[in-house]
Amino acid sequence: MSQPPDSSGRPVVEVAAGLIFRNHRVLLAQRPDGTHLAGLWEFPGGKREPQESWENCLERELREELGVAVEVGECVFEQAHDYPARRVLLRFYRCRLTRGEPVGLDGQELAWVTAAELDQYDFPPADLDLVGRLRTGGKLWV
Repeated sequence: MSQPPDSSGRPVVEVAAGLIFRNHRVLLAQRPDGTHLAGLWEFPGGKREPQESWENCLERELREELGVAVEVGECVFEQAHDYPARRVLLRFYRCRLTRGEPVGLDGQELAWVTAAELDQYDFPPADLDLVGRLRTGGKLWV
């Protein structure tokens, strides 16, 4: 959902992202060509629509992009990041697959990775704090 512009006039974009774990691995998606930050890896999700809850946004985005149904759990991390052309507000939720096997329906590559393998992937700056926490393992992993 777009918010009023920030104090510098940049648009503010709200994004919900899912942390989907399986067998001590987390699901990553590569941003498709032609998109902002193309080629970088991220936790799947997308932009929140007007009047949409964060949880409903994430359910919708994961259904549209990966062809799966999920149960959205707790929000485990929030981050605001300023890019030159926009400010992004991110909320990361723990999710459990309830139906389907993730497939990149928009042509994006997917990867299931361990904490140790996260170093092999390039992430957008807005995701780096969370990635750092995931690298240390701990309570975020299920």
